[in-house]
Amino acid sequence: MLAAIHLPTASQANADEQPSVPPGTEASAEPPVEVDGNAPGLKLPDGATLAPPKVLDIKQVVEDLGGEERREDTNADIKLALQAEVLFPKDSAKLSSAATARIQAIADEIKKQDAKKIRVFGFTDNLGSSAHGDVLSKQRADAVHGVLTQALNDAGITYEVRGYGEQYPIADNNSEEGRKKNRRVEVSFPRGETSQN
Repeated sequence: MLAAIHLPTASQANADEQPSVPPGTEASAEPPVEVDGNAPGLKLPDGATLAPPKVLDIKQVVEDLGGEERREDTNADIKLALQAEVLFPKDSAKLSSAATARIQAIADEIKKQDAKKIRVFGFTDNLGSSAHGDVLSKQRADAVHGVLTQALNDAGITYEVRGYGEQYPIADNNSEEGRKKNRRVEVSFPRGETSQN
């Protein structure tokens, strides 16, 4: 008489049992004790060279506690975003009285970086029609551009001004908190040579 022994497989394990290591992180084989420096997979083919080293672009995002301002710094660019509520009344492209000081602070940063190419992009949330959002975001970008032009007063600066409407949200449009972050005007420009060191 033969007795069959049934051992549960991994797929039959109890649901409350936790694996000792996360799935997919188990070592597939023991690493070799010695590395053969002459192995063909470790050598460059004749005439081949390594690519020059490069510094990876690192992005740092700082957002104030109320979410009114957002700053993104990379090795190459600086992007400053202000919520639309800080700059404009609801559903309007007329700048509020507090807006000029906020935009002046951005102009000061542009001067500090000695930037000559400025991008001013407007964005809205996904409420209302897409066409209305496109028009409103462009009008808001134009309004910020007008104040920046006066504050910088530099004929050597070129501007790219666009309204993207509800495209490119930075937060979830399913909550008012997210929509508030998406209603914004972003001003971005290249980082100055002196501040990259």
